[in-house]
Amino acid sequence: MYDITTATSIPEEVNIDKLAGTKYDLKRDLIGYGEEGLKVQWPKGKKVAISFVLNYEEGGERSLALGDDTSEFYLYTSSKPGPFPNRAYDAETEYDYGSRVGVWRILNLFKKFGNRITAYAVGKAFENNVAVAKAFVNDGHEIASHAYRWIPYDDVSEEVEKAYIIKQIEILKETTGEEAPGWYMGRLSPHSIGLITEVYREQGKKLPYISDFYGDDVPYWVDVPAEADLPDEEKKGLLLVPYSYDCNDFRFLNVNGFRSTQAFYDHLKGAFDTLYEEGGKMMTVGLHCRIIGRPGYFQALKKFVEYVNSHEDVWVCSRSDIANTFKEQYPYKPKK
Repeated sequence: MYDITTATSIPEEVNIDKLAGTKYDLKRDLIGYGEEGLKVQWPKGKKVAISFVLNYEEGGERSLALGDDTSEFYLYTSSKPGPFPNRAYDAETEYDYGSRVGVWRILNLFKKFGNRITAYAVGKAFENNVAVAKAFVNDGHEIASHAYRWIPYDDVSEEVEKAYIIKQIEILKETTGEEAPGWYMGRLSPHSIGLITEVYREQGKKLPYISDFYGDDVPYWVDVPAEADLPDEEKKGLLLVPYSYDCNDFRFLNVNGFRSTQAFYDHLKGAFDTLYEEGGKMMTVGLHCRIIGRPGYFQALKKFVEYVNSHEDVWVCSRSDIANTFKEQYPYKPKK
């Protein structure tokens, strides 16, 4: 091991990333929009765009019944170290609560205020509850892709992951009648973003945005590695619409997360107030049916939705609304 306390020179920097220089090699950008930042002009002079995202994963999580080698042991109240070789009824039924009860409580809240939200839809979950898929569509919400299965993709082969991506496109079209405008993998592999852009290119489809990005308060264009050798006029680029881990109800289940609904509300309000004051930014609130849909957690969401809707100059919208507005003002330009 290199001992910096006795060293007389620093070690040579060596990139040991196996994907460096390949079609999966998305470059980091630590500079972004710089000190001045970037302000987007939202429709009708709105000060801030708010994106509520409801992750619909229930029925698509790891399960022995679906051929996985473990029951789900992630992101539920009594999350325990896994894997589990047998069925985990506590995990199954807590996930079931999200699809049986929680999703309807949440959708009814947004229906009351006429707010358009985005569903991060797991294809298998929609297959298992088509009524929920139809409800999102009938209420005018956006359906974004959250992968066909709610599983970690790190150990999934590129071939299988690509097949899942193709399957997801088909299933969302089948269950909703619509093409999903954007993607958020969540438990992505190093290959995921490259494979998604590859599938869309091969199918001749436009990929409006991907949200596996946490690096800004406004959308951001990146070059697609697979387009490196194309003439600039043929490059499409990839728009990243940032998601949020901090303004996210999963932190109720996180050891470093929220210990009360008041703490969750205060954090959301603090984020909103900051972005509202700055103007021209977007805010994302990440939600899960089996978490915020629980009665005890739900009041924090209800209180925040009421607070947001008390402001006339706030735009509650879908992620594709944000992406389209951004593209109109800041079209893609390949980086030199």
